[in-house]
Amino acid sequence: MGSTIPAVALRRFWSMVAHYHGQTWNGAELARALAVGESTVRRYLDLMTGVFMVRQLPPWFENLGKRQVKAPKVYVRDSGLLHTLLGIPSRHALEHHPKVGASWEGYAVEEVLKAFAPDEAYYWATLNGAELDLLLFKDGRRIGVECKRADAPTLTPSMRIAWHDLKLEALRVVYPGVSRYPLAAGIEVVPLAAVADIRVHHNSAAKARTL
Repeated sequence: MGSTIPAVALRRFWSMVAHYHGQTWNGAELARALAVGESTVRRYLDLMTGVFMVRQLPPWFENLGKRQVKAPKVYVRDSGLLHTLLGIPSRHALEHHPKVGASWEGYAVEEVLKAFAPDEAYYWATLNGAELDLLLFKDGRRIGVECKRADAPTLTPSMRIAWHDLKLEALRVVYPGVSRYPLAAGIEVVPLAAVADIRVHHNSAAKARTL
């Protein structure tokens, strides 16, 4: 690829990116840790993104009268590589690791994007804590996706805020279970295994403005 990054520096960079998996990018912090310039770590990140090993999920922001996060979220796209970088040797170890939720979120994000093939994809977050894992634009529609590693996800205040502020047509909550069920008009829990069957009807938004 024409890269001139020293192997030791690249290994340290990879380890740090793994710990940022599922979080907003903070180039200044990584630059300090690696004792290089912020433009250098940005170049490292863009290189890894260019060879499809890292996903930079851009933020969505608009004039909502709220302070919104404007840095990308970073994911290591290959779960096996992520677990190796984090020193996780087995499924049992993963289940007891603090990154288990972020690992599952990253896997779910990749599966949703692959299955749904949106025209554009973003995440959304405010500095007050409201967030949405995926904001997808498809054929002019706005569809929200939350990735929850839970046995039975429930409707949260953050989902309500995202629904209203982003004027979503539908919101799907993807989880590792097997049952599909509604949480409210326009908001539905969907098993990850059935993510290819996420159906969005054009009348969803009309039904759910009473949330």
